[in-house]
Amino acid sequence: MQVHLVWFKRDLRLIDHRPLADAAKAGPCVGLFVFEPSFWRQPTMHRAHFDFVVQSLNELSERLARLGGQLLIRTGEVVDVLSRLHEELPITALYSHQETGDRVSYARDRSVATWARDNGVPWHEHPQGGIRRGLRGHENWAHHWETFMQSPLSPRPEQISCSIELFLGGSPSPEELGVSGASRDGAQAGGALAGQRLLRTFLAERGEHYRALMGKPEPAADACSRLSPHLAWGTVSSRQAFQAARQRRLEMSLESAPRDTRAWLASLKSFESRLAWRCHFMQKLESEPDIEHRNMCRAYDGMREESFDEECFNAWAVGQTGYPLVDACMRALHVTGWINFRMRAMLMAFAAYDLWLHWQRPAQHLASLFLDYEPGIHYPQIQMQSGTTGINALRMYDVTKQARECDPQGVFIRRWIPELESVPLEYLHAPWEIPPLTRLLLQGERSYPDPIVHRREAIARARKAFTEVRARPQTGLAVEAVLERHIHPRSDGNGIKQKGRGVDSGIVSD
Repeated sequence: MQVHLVWFKRDLRLIDHRPLADAAKAGPCVGLFVFEPSFWRQPTMHRAHFDFVVQSLNELSERLARLGGQLLIRTGEVVDVLSRLHEELPITALYSHQETGDRVSYARDRSVATWARDNGVPWHEHPQGGIRRGLRGHENWAHHWETFMQSPLSPRPEQISCSIELFLGGSPSPEELGVSGASRDGAQAGGALAGQRLLRTFLAERGEHYRALMGKPEPAADACSRLSPHLAWGTVSSRQAFQAARQRRLEMSLESAPRDTRAWLASLKSFESRLAWRCHFMQKLESEPDIEHRNMCRAYDGMREESFDEECFNAWAVGQTGYPLVDACMRALHVTGWINFRMRAMLMAFAAYDLWLHWQRPAQHLASLFLDYEPGIHYPQIQMQSGTTGINALRMYDVTKQARECDPQGVFIRRWIPELESVPLEYLHAPWEIPPLTRLLLQGERSYPDPIVHRREAIARARKAFTEVRARPQTGLAVEAVLERHIHPRSDGNGIKQKGRGVDSGIVSD
């Protein structure tokens, strides 16, 4: 019996899944997910990602079975898996979503395209999230995105017609795949049901003060939607989240109840804008895949690459820099896999400017920690916070000032840095200011390190280096090339103001 094969990737859901809807309508169909060793062995992948995907697959398999469908789970490289399945089934057509992924997934998709063509198997790929394949420049992108986001969700099949006598398979062990790291007890659970629940509670209860609180690390954990890992792994579609938020905002604006809805309306509008920014950054990697591995603005090549300090990197990677908010954020990531966007930006900027680390290894480390790692967002944002886009303002965060503003009572810092638990609030954000004898009495055996760098000197060095590069005649030409590829110089109608060198961003992890 010939079947229509639905290849699940970063789209582990039934709702708003056009490949599944089309395949189910076309005839007998079956789902497929492939655990690819080449993907899972990358330094950007972690056991926490694996756990989230396995949880999501278990739920997806059960929900498909209720509709009469089946999910095949295989381990191997995709072309090899497809070749074996084609001999057994055979495959009438292949259906999937397009993916804006890393270099490994990009190379894999090109191999699948060759395999499908050589074997006469039509491959139907559908866009996700308003990302446009083949786009050069961003003119009309916002209109396209808005149109896509407001278009109807793809319906979930009422029934799936397929019964094949094949081994369904199961998830391999992380050891078989070579996945690094250990499970994180504090990580979010996978599965579409968990994602739907987060969307409901955010729009009904938690999101009222989202706009006001999303920049503060402790309250943001509840005030933010926390949908980012579900959007990254596709258990909830960005279109569904957008339409639910837009509907909630419409209801709020028409509500006649005698209560102030201004905070809600502002938060919902802000959330919609950040969904737009999410796709905006993914479009950058879609349009220029090389920015995963090289500077977006080539004028900055060679500026930091040869001066990488392993000691500084290692201290930053485990939260031992001597700067409390930086270390608290890094330690929180190791346990939960999530912090709010402002703290992510601060972490990367600290690595890039204060520690003068080239962005690639910090990017890989953060990717392995972020449960919501999305390559299309990750690399453009990493480069923006590192100053290598050529078109963004340099954000050299004063991390002590950030600590006092974002965690004024030190709740977040005390939670993640027990060494500072008994330090008085007046010294908590800058413990190096504690008198030596007092510091010894307060900390006892649990010593907290002195700052690994002196910020004023480090920032002076960074500013000098960037000033020198920007003064070179060829830098202007390199910046123009970036602008031409990625920026359309006017407001795009989604609250994304594009102003060339001063372009700013919203958040993509909230």
